[in-house]
Amino acid sequence: MYIVHSGEIVVSKLGASGCAIDLNRLGPGDFFGEMTLIGVQNRSATLVAESPLVLYELTARSLYSYYKADIYAYAMVMQNINRELCRRLRRADDRFAELANAARVSTTRTCLRREE
Repeated sequence: MYIVHSGEIVVSKLGASGCAIDLNRLGPGDFFGEMTLIGVQNRSATLVAESPLVLYELTARSLYSYYKADIYAYAMVMQNINRELCRRLRRADDRFAELANAARVSTTRTCLRREE
């Protein structure tokens, strides 16, 4: 996992059309790579630096060291990671709801035009 000390990163994912879709921008205090740290899976998005970066790295080994040395510090780190994951999930849910609503409105308009 990496924590942004300075700089800006664009997070994107390839869409079905093969074009990159920007999902988020990260700046100082934000982090990425937590899914790999926790879920032990490959990355799920592409990140591109928009400016020079200074990053801090938190490896699984160092996280385990926190666990062994100071369970309180470990718990705080994990709690903060989990809070951010919850924020991101809520934002994604909101985006899905907006897209579903827009699709519903579009479908309703199309149906009304056909009835006329």
